[in-house]
Amino acid sequence: MGSTHIGGIELMTTPFQTDIGSGTLSFEYGKLAQKANGSVLVRHHDNVLLVTATSSSPREGIDFFPLTVDVEERLYARGKIPGSFHKREGRPSTPSILIARLTDRPIRPLFPKDFKNEVQLIITPLSIDTVNPYDITAVTSASAALTVSDIPFEGPIAATRIGYLDGEFVVNPTYEEINRSTLDLVVAGSRSGVIMMEAGASEVSEDVVQQAIEYAQEMNLYGIELQEELAEAHGKPPMVYVPRGYNAELTEKVIEEVAGSFNEALGLPSDESDEKVSEIETGINEKYSEDYQSQEIETALDEAMEAAFKQRVLENSERPDGRSLDEIRPISSEVSLLPRTHGTGLFTRGETQVLGICTLGSVGDVQKLDNLTPEETKRFMLHYNFPPFSTGEARPIRSTGRREIGHGALAERALFSVIPSEEQFPYTIRVVGECLSSNGSTSMGTVCASTLALMDAGVPIKAPVAGISIGLVTGEGGRYVTLTDIQGKEDHLGDMDFKVAGTTEGITAIQLDIKVKSIGYDVIYDALRQAKEARAVILENIHETIPSYRTELSQYAPRMESIQIAVDKIGTVIGPGGKTIRGIVEETGATVDIQDDGTIIIGSSEGSASDKAIQMIRDLTR
Repeated sequence: MGSTHIGGIELMTTPFQTDIGSGTLSFEYGKLAQKANGSVLVRHHDNVLLVTATSSSPREGIDFFPLTVDVEERLYARGKIPGSFHKREGRPSTPSILIARLTDRPIRPLFPKDFKNEVQLIITPLSIDTVNPYDITAVTSASAALTVSDIPFEGPIAATRIGYLDGEFVVNPTYEEINRSTLDLVVAGSRSGVIMMEAGASEVSEDVVQQAIEYAQEMNLYGIELQEELAEAHGKPPMVYVPRGYNAELTEKVIEEVAGSFNEALGLPSDESDEKVSEIETGINEKYSEDYQSQEIETALDEAMEAAFKQRVLENSERPDGRSLDEIRPISSEVSLLPRTHGTGLFTRGETQVLGICTLGSVGDVQKLDNLTPEETKRFMLHYNFPPFSTGEARPIRSTGRREIGHGALAERALFSVIPSEEQFPYTIRVVGECLSSNGSTSMGTVCASTLALMDAGVPIKAPVAGISIGLVTGEGGRYVTLTDIQGKEDHLGDMDFKVAGTTEGITAIQLDIKVKSIGYDVIYDALRQAKEARAVILENIHETIPSYRTELSQYAPRMESIQIAVDKIGTVIGPGGKTIRGIVEETGATVDIQDDGTIIIGSSEGSASDKAIQMIRDLTR
């Protein structure tokens, strides 16, 4: 036990620790950031994080919980100076945004419905070893900061990563182990069950994933118990807050009054249903506007609609659009839509439509990274765009948002394991998913459209990948049903969005988010089974559109060729200050990338340019 003196006051800083996997997780309270509602200094291996939780006054007139999670990466944490002109960290990196989202998703469902105070979690990595990922530590420590604070939070939760190496599960694997693993699964959960999951995999079976989930949840208990000990010693009494946006008495009245009418409206055709719902909502607003806040009325109407929706699904197995519980909306796919792009694929599922475009580049086109991960370059990139017209809206187009970054990362993870190696296919690959119409699971639509685009571009992927989203409707007494291919209304009114992508052989990615406090293994296993069945249907549609990847690249794609030279000749090709290699590039118009082992990759849009560059290099190295 140590102590810190602030303003003459002695603050005790007691470390709480437990062993999880090969490392020790340690929480220290009271040493740093005493002005925050809750703060912890967290250590796992040589990763050290400062995590703070603060809360301010409620925001008026909002229909959501104003939670913000920020990951403030500092390159000093790994002993680096930023490479920018100003030598300061700039906008958040993609990894930091993804860690912020990973942290946000499992804690968001665990706040009271009527709590609308601003809550901000800031995760600041102070020391990073670049051997062990710090993302799961961030999730667990965010829960710890909330648990010791006075902010109302129904935790604690913890997160664990599970790898699968040589037929064995590995708890919290290193970066190197993750690269060799066929499964990279993160599970966040509480004592009552699973709350969030995220995974990338190399065509792993449902059975392996199920075992990994259960193992991860067992490991989560260690982090949960540690937080309970921390809270018992240092936890603050819950704050007294003014309820906002939710009134239980009003909600009960409105459900009793209009749930039946909403039920009838849900059975009408779409346009008639919307008109009927609007009439009902207008009547309720007029009746209660003098006695209740507008946001309380709106929330009560949402709860009533949710109750009607759940009753139809649970009692009658009826969905808003008339489909059966495991039925996919009509799907179609096309390729080769655009003349000058290297590969295109259009995938449509109901009112969800995504255009995928694949572009091939030279090895020199890789993305160069400057963040807290050990990865320095990235050869395969998938970017997701969500313009306002995809939902029929008119709004300003801003810079890429967190949601778009997250959806792109999920689709990229789903396809990563089927992308050929650089030795097999010496190209940099960029795929862009343009969401053209949105009504449920555009991220999984992006996976399908991207598969089509890659195959159309002639990328020799190991197997086509498809994705689907499974929803959940829960009732009293543990009753539930799972829904295949949820649309927007079902996503809004239901309790789960469980995205699963994979090939005919197995799973390549999953992402689970829920609105209830937790779910059990039975729900997860039912969802995985339904996703597998739906995936087979979509993959068959893709196969009918394009049975295999094209054997010839687009005439507009660069041609890449490789030659081998002796390592001691590399300097000759480069020349003093790079003069020789620059001369080759300028004279031929080809790109020339030299690797440490003497491999030289030459690329150009015209074969004659590559031939000339190759000949010049061979003349130099004879």
